[in-house]
Amino acid sequence: MIQLCPRQQQTFDQLKRVLHNHRVIEVIGATGSGKTTLLQYIHHHLGGELIEMYNFIDYTRQHHPLALEEAFEQMVMRALHQHDIVIIDDLQALLGACSGAYPRSGLIILPLRKLCAYATKAQKTLIVSSEVDCTRFAYVYPPTMSLAIQEFQAMDYGFFCHRFLDAVSASQLDYDKIYRFASNLNAYQLRRLCLELPDAAKADTEQFIDYLRSQQLTSNVDLGEVQAVDLSALKGIDDILQKLEANLIIPLEHDDLAHELDLKPKRGVLLAGPPGTGKTTIGRALAHRLKSKFFLIDGTFISGTGEFYAAIHEVIEAAKENAPAIVFIDDTDVIFEDGGDSGLYRYLLTLLDGLESETAGRVCVMMTAMNVSSLPPALVRSGRIELWLEMRLPNEFARTEILQSHLNQMSLALRDADIPQLVAATESFTGADLKRLIEEGKTLYAYDLVQGNALKSATEYFLEGAKIVVKNKQRYAEAEDDTQRSPSRGHRTRTSLLSDSLHQSFLRAIHQR
Repeated sequence: MIQLCPRQQQTFDQLKRVLHNHRVIEVIGATGSGKTTLLQYIHHHLGGELIEMYNFIDYTRQHHPLALEEAFEQMVMRALHQHDIVIIDDLQALLGACSGAYPRSGLIILPLRKLCAYATKAQKTLIVSSEVDCTRFAYVYPPTMSLAIQEFQAMDYGFFCHRFLDAVSASQLDYDKIYRFASNLNAYQLRRLCLELPDAAKADTEQFIDYLRSQQLTSNVDLGEVQAVDLSALKGIDDILQKLEANLIIPLEHDDLAHELDLKPKRGVLLAGPPGTGKTTIGRALAHRLKSKFFLIDGTFISGTGEFYAAIHEVIEAAKENAPAIVFIDDTDVIFEDGGDSGLYRYLLTLLDGLESETAGRVCVMMTAMNVSSLPPALVRSGRIELWLEMRLPNEFARTEILQSHLNQMSLALRDADIPQLVAATESFTGADLKRLIEEGKTLYAYDLVQGNALKSATEYFLEGAKIVVKNKQRYAEAEDDTQRSPSRGHRTRTSLLSDSLHQSFLRAIHQR
């Protein structure tokens, strides 16, 4: 059951009052203010279709990387034809992806205006959410009604504490005093504080504030910007998850047991495997599971620059301050494939050898890699990598589990697909490929439904989706072969685009597949 804090409820009440007089409504708020929660609540109470931008962008980059605008317009227009209310979460992600150095900068404005005009003319309602520091939607479509989730007050702090602490403990806290001490906490931070508060059953206001004071250094990952993934939801890799639980999570989450048995997380962990097998997904799941104990280094850190070394130093120092903790380095082989980076290399050797301090020896360095041969030999030698995990292509059993998990979330019209038939057609498919298969099948079904074409069985749509995935994999393989035949050209392209994290993600998707 979705519950709203007072500030979120206030915004929802405002929305209900203006709903009949405005066809385009924008909900704005800071990161962690609960925009997604509010939109889910709106969807639950008012119906319609809820569209999540991060999922859409991720999918479109993989399939139609230069057609974000067209794909977005088609998707939302289909939704408006089918529903009276269409809700779009995190629109700032789309605006960001279609700006800056993006090859077709600014072209998203026209489709947005077209969709708004259609919603107004057809008496439909379009509700979008975006960040406070993002371009206001009213600039795109002036008749837009803008509603804001205001900054949390003491009463909102009380709401979250009563939700995540036991009733007795929550009733003992002076929320006005807590608010005066830290007036900028968001929903995620309040939830984390409540769940991690030592001896919460006996905590008073001063102990709560002392704990706030101790949490000055936290993860560099904004979980509001990272798709939530639960480790238990990952299918077909039970052996990997068991090893992660035993070697990383238990020493990090169970302080008393770790102290009693002198348990420490493995210093060096290598997660190796082909693209699409779930390495980065495991990273996202660990970030949400471990929260302030998780620190990320990825392609958004621009290698070969002074800023790069300063950023690396800051992350590693923060990890040591929060030890035991994990430094998760995504696509380590890409960072080192051209013989670099010496600064990061020295840092990692220090951490893995535990030479600098006691806390350095309690920091786990977890690396992902597609091509282990690109890693410096000294980095992966015995004694530094204490846990080596191989991500494999899912076998028949794993593909069955993954497909079943996806189909369980489908509408009834698509849920009864013949899984054994799909499994037989997806030999050598990665988990990412299986997800794309499902998305392609849904797209084909939606097209026939909207066009009034004769509908096929769910199995047929997903088999067609599998064929599309196979063709795309062939194209990616051909593109990768071309890059390998022209290594200097490939390197220049990669280097130039690393300056923009969105382009870096796009190139990675093309290069890996």
